[in-house]
Amino acid sequence: MRTIEASELMINSDGSIFHLHLKPEDIADTVILVGDPARVNLVTSYFDDVELETNNREFVSKTGRYKGKRFTVLSTGIGTDNIDIVLNELDALANIDFTSRTVKPQVKSLNLIRMGTSGALQPDIPVGSTVMSDISIGFDGLLNFYANRNKVSELDIEDAFIKHMNWNAQLPNPYFVAASNKFSKLIGNEVIHGMTISAPGFYAPQGRVLRLPLQDADLLAKIESFRFNGKCITNFEMESSAIAGLALLMGHHATTICTIIANRYVKAANTDYKNAVENMIKMGLDKLIQL
Repeated sequence: MRTIEASELMINSDGSIFHLHLKPEDIADTVILVGDPARVNLVTSYFDDVELETNNREFVSKTGRYKGKRFTVLSTGIGTDNIDIVLNELDALANIDFTSRTVKPQVKSLNLIRMGTSGALQPDIPVGSTVMSDISIGFDGLLNFYANRNKVSELDIEDAFIKHMNWNAQLPNPYFVAASNKFSKLIGNEVIHGMTISAPGFYAPQGRVLRLPLQDADLLAKIESFRFNGKCITNFEMESSAIAGLALLMGHHATTICTIIANRYVKAANTDYKNAVENMIKMGLDKLIQL
């Protein structure tokens, strides 16, 4: 059995994992991921109790109970590069013996759900609604660094999208990964179901122009017009693709739900979106206790 070297699995002197500062016993089987560290407190404000709290950089985490079910809430910060850290360290906490530095013989599957904010890409998706990412599309290229990337990707949609976009060879190849249908069945018609792009930036990768022009001036129009078996791309955000892809490779169950705070098609936005996010969180928690 392979021993994982100290330079590969970095463990702090207190026995916690390097970035998250969590120990294996600290995490629940169901983990809610939020981008904003302040949103950890918002989610846990509904909890019956909080048993532990830790923070390091943008990674703030609390574990406690909501209506009797144990949850961990963890902030990831922005971007799929942070998700690479978070997913690998959560998986290590669940599935690696920190004493022997070996993979445990029985692999545990975690339930991972991102609760975030997003921008809609279709005119019929109103600001304030919630979208579930049944398919997540990575513009970031992260999954391309891992073996077996194609085994967890929806290659037929990927190929059609690359042709439709006339994809620039200088960009990372996009990847398409399905969320766990476990969550789709659980949450059902409480949300809008769609395909979500995770962009590696907020401005040009999402078609925004301030002072610098876009490499592809028609980026948004081409994304909005893409169709595959009657399905369209519904929204932009910045983390769901890495969550879906890494979770599927590792054997975890994952999905993303996001509150729509802007509609890029109709040029509408709402920066005062706290109530809508709170409604999403309460709905999500009440569904997740059924797991």
